[in-house]
Amino acid sequence: MSGKMRSCASCGKYTMKEKCSCGEATETCHPARFSFEDKYAKYRRKMKYGG
Repeated sequence: MSGKMRSCASCGKYTMKEKCSCGEATETCHPARFSFEDKYAKYRRKMKYGG
């Protein structure tokens, strides 16, 4: 088990487990780490802003 908080997309609850009490899979709710040497930032901005 990781030490990071996870959230359920369907019911909105927060948990530390891989599966929520409602039975759905959870996903991490923390953003990715920031890096000035980010190789894919150009592509993320293109997807977000449509440029």
